Amino acid sequence: MNDRLTLFADVILPVPIHRSFTYRIPYELNNDVHVGCRVIVPFGKSKMQTAIVLRIHEDIPLTYQSKYIEAVLDSVPIVTDQQIKFWQWISRYYMSPIGDVMNAALPSHLKLASETKFEIHPEYNELYVQLNERETEIVDYLEHKEVCDLKELSDLIGLKTIQPVIKKLIEQRVLISREEIRRRYKPKTVLCYELEHTFQVEQNLNMLIEELELNKRNEKQIEGVMAFLQHKDENKAFLPIQKSYLLNKGISNSTLNTLSKKGVLKAERYQVDRINNEEKHNESFKSLSASQENALKELNDSMKTNDVTLLHGVTGSGKTEIYVQIIQDYLDQGHQVLFLLPEIALTTQLIQRLSVYFGEKIGVYHSKFNQNERVEIWNKVLADDPKEFRIILGARSSVFLPFQSLGLIIVDEEHEGSFKQYDPSPRYNARDASIVLGQMHQAKVILGTATPAMETYYNAKQGKFGLVELKERYQGLQLPEVLFADVKRERRLKNMHSHFSNFLLEAMDEVLKKKEQVILFQNRRGYTPLWSCEICNWTPKCNNCDVSLTYHKHANHLKCHYCGFTTNPVGSCPSCGSNRLNMIGFGTEKIEDELSLIFSDKVIKRLDLDTTRAKNAYEEILSDFDNGLIDILIGTQMVTKGLDFDNVYLVGILDADMLLNRPDFRAYERSYQLMSQVSGRAGRLQKQGKVIIQTGDPDHWVLELISGHNYNGFYDNEIIERKNFNYPPFYKLISLTVKHKNINLVELASKELAQKLRETFKERVIGPEFPLIQKIKNQYLKEIKLKIERTAPEKKVKEKLHEIIDKFYERSDFKTIRIVIDVDPL
Repeated sequence: MNDRLTLFADVILPVPIHRSFTYRIPYELNNDVHVGCRVIVPFGKSKMQTAIVLRIHEDIPLTYQSKYIEAVLDSVPIVTDQQIKFWQWISRYYMSPIGDVMNAALPSHLKLASETKFEIHPEYNELYVQLNERETEIVDYLEHKEVCDLKELSDLIGLKTIQPVIKKLIEQRVLISREEIRRRYKPKTVLCYELEHTFQVEQNLNMLIEELELNKRNEKQIEGVMAFLQHKDENKAFLPIQKSYLLNKGISNSTLNTLSKKGVLKAERYQVDRINNEEKHNESFKSLSASQENALKELNDSMKTNDVTLLHGVTGSGKTEIYVQIIQDYLDQGHQVLFLLPEIALTTQLIQRLSVYFGEKIGVYHSKFNQNERVEIWNKVLADDPKEFRIILGARSSVFLPFQSLGLIIVDEEHEGSFKQYDPSPRYNARDASIVLGQMHQAKVILGTATPAMETYYNAKQGKFGLVELKERYQGLQLPEVLFADVKRERRLKNMHSHFSNFLLEAMDEVLKKKEQVILFQNRRGYTPLWSCEICNWTPKCNNCDVSLTYHKHANHLKCHYCGFTTNPVGSCPSCGSNRLNMIGFGTEKIEDELSLIFSDKVIKRLDLDTTRAKNAYEEILSDFDNGLIDILIGTQMVTKGLDFDNVYLVGILDADMLLNRPDFRAYERSYQLMSQVSGRAGRLQKQGKVIIQTGDPDHWVLELISGHNYNGFYDNEIIERKNFNYPPFYKLISLTVKHKNINLVELASKELAQKLRETFKERVIGPEFPLIQKIKNQYLKEIKLKIERTAPEKKVKEKLHEIIDKFYERSDFKTIRIVIDVDPL
């Protein structure tokens, strides 16, 4: 019996602190508090927080008196033991506060809002307390209303500073303040109509219809009643019908109201799931080609001896069909499957392809879902229903779901940087985290891609991961032909039309005449990234960041892509007064604008962040393109990520040099991946596609390897550079960014921190240096990087790093400095 034991609970709070907090469990809640449940605890002076129970014990805190847990929200845990271990690993490895991990993991509607409310004190006796007129008015109001907040009371008596009055009433034990915890999660409901109890009997219903038929004006009412005769369950009982369905059938509001007044119908709200999960007929799997069959056999063999296997298959090789076969094997064994995708857009196409085979067993989880939908998915995964949500398709946040029987994790397009979380903390990489998650659940992990990350391919080559290669496209289709347009030569010969070479435009015209489609890739959104005055070189800058403003023609404003600051375009230079302002560079919006003049009879659309902000915008654009309603699709890197279109026969890469010349040690790797991936969109159905890359350096070694689809050649070249200069995969990187609004303090603090780091890590410390963009959102930045050998003890390195940072903050003038830690930055 735990009834009279003095128990304590360590809890995780959603605050950016690295430790847990200990609270005392009231005797009456001893049997109700469990690890993984949510509890309400006081935190700070008068606020309540939702916490997750981490551990229950009898150890009395020695340094402080613990407060009591106020309430328990769950009768059963909503977070599993495996999840808590996973959160702790994320926190340790990525050096993130455990509270930040909780914030990232839980849908926000499972974390409850807190508002101070007031009510009459249960011990208040009007005979013993003398109240003035104002105080009496408050008490009278509360006796009628029972509970209300501070603002409501302030408005009631017309006093802006009501706090002294409330304070006095609290001291006199007239009022009591309480934290009103309200659940943010509200199940979705729909308004339905159902037959009143009397008319649930078919004989009575038939008599009603006969009575209504006596008057011709009752025709609409008869239609309304007849609708219910067509909606019965397997036991022939009448079912409720959604109001929206009845309205679509032509039954008006006035008809429904009339039938309700007559006592025939009644309106009721019913809870429904927010996830559209229509049951679909399962179809047999597609037959695999000989190379796919061989890859499937190798993959199954590899998974017997390796926890992680890399499936390296060229674009269009049919990796998805192989995934389908393996997924079915794991479903047959009763396991859950997690299918991670780098981009929300990919879920649209993949759902369509997988639902043909798996129907209602598929669930989708990503950030474009609202919080109520995310709560429902969370609960369904936690329930581990053997018939529903066995396969979860999702972006990086899906790794935090409460899996109970996870057996397989597939990370598609594993090389993508989208798997990395940048802001806010925790700055985790879902690909790497999924490998650890797999180990915790004893699940197998498949990493699939046509262009593996250098670290992944190195691990596969070293035997740490299994390696299966699929080197030919499905049905023997040839890889696209890659050609180059030398823009230096084209400009010299005056063959450029704005940003398009003659070579590219002629190829586009030829393809479009055949009713085929074109994809154009430019990794920059907006109209033009830079305005400049011809006379004095003035450029419009962001007020909050150290960047120039990008012009967006559609919205007709200049915008900062870092903080969102916007301003109207100027007609003349504010520095010298000249009206000779040039637009330099081009983004996706300008390409769309100019192509509409060249191909005026064609439908041209963009796929970028500006056009896909709405929940269903991705799928609408992709669906239109897939159905042939769009001729030319212009996109940023969104178009490079695993999309599959049958009628695309030309891909144009408009500015390869911008990708190749970035000041980053990963620039060549990213260039190869992006250009190879977007090239892979060309030529998918019985015909070889064509890729045209516009560049000023067609002899660049990376471009030559792209044209030959030679990933192994690229890897062999690049791995030597990485080894020579101590970069991943041979060394691990940890980035520390010092941030503050005062540039002098940033300079001083970053030098001090770098000096303390060098005392321990010696020559492994690089910096401090200003990044390319020195100020973002009014915060100046300086970066320090650590290069740590792979063989170094990770735990000791991070413990020492925490120790140095704690010592750094001992200086009072550094208290307001913020240090952002990014482990394994991309």
